[in-house]
Amino acid sequence: MTTPAEAFMAAYHDRKPHMTSDLIDSCRVVDDGRTSYQVLAARVSGTRCVLDLGCGDGSLLAAIEGAEVLAGVDLSAAHLDVARARPELADADLRLARVQELPFADGSFDAVVSHMVLMLFPDADAVIAEAARVLAPGGVFAAAIAGGVTGALKVFIELANSLLDEVPEERRVHIGGNPRIRRREGLDAMLGAACFEPVSWDPIDLDFGGPEADVWARCCETFYPVGTLDAEQLKRLESAFREGTRDLVENGRLRAGMTMRIVETRLRAGLPR
Repeated sequence: MTTPAEAFMAAYHDRKPHMTSDLIDSCRVVDDGRTSYQVLAARVSGTRCVLDLGCGDGSLLAAIEGAEVLAGVDLSAAHLDVARARPELADADLRLARVQELPFADGSFDAVVSHMVLMLFPDADAVIAEAARVLAPGGVFAAAIAGGVTGALKVFIELANSLLDEVPEERRVHIGGNPRIRRREGLDAMLGAACFEPVSWDPIDLDFGGPEADVWARCCETFYPVGTLDAEQLKRLESAFREGTRDLVENGRLRAGMTMRIVETRLRAGLPR
């Protein structure tokens, strides 16, 4: 059964189906200028059958090279409509489904990927168990999960959190994943329980900065709970944000950054099915 938080996220993306890919494209890895989609796709390029958990508008799947079979699930019908229109995904198997209840047979895939999705679910153990179920023994699980934030993005999240207590209970949405996901030892324990090997844990730093108006828009798009604020609260948040980030502007560019962790593991071979 879809939870209230999942319904909120689906509606959020149905309204703006291109938003996430536009955001990812505008925030590049500091060291080499790639997007985080490109970084994650490289971990499974050349793999025969790949499934994307929370595939969005298909940008990550489209970046994967050399796969014979591509598949994805998402909660947003509008996301999937955009993905199905991509020429690169003309033959992809794209389905409206929850990541905790995958509509695929056991051992169907050689790789499963997940970009900034695993951390959203309190029942992440169920997501991991489903990833293990649909993977063939020895298959790869690769994910991008959030790390720290700096500069204007950090200011924004602190200010937004200070306003969320004012949101009436009927409008509140609780999108908070299992905190163990964000620590390597916690993630290893969760994955190990599903018979995965210990993870590699590679941080990448993303440049989130730019003109003030662009950074403000990116911040709003990054932090789901902002969608519960009313117009007056959002106006107050914007005013406080502009004041609170005044010292972070250099040559017309507002500083902001995010760290992602690219994690990778394999399902142990020789497991009973």
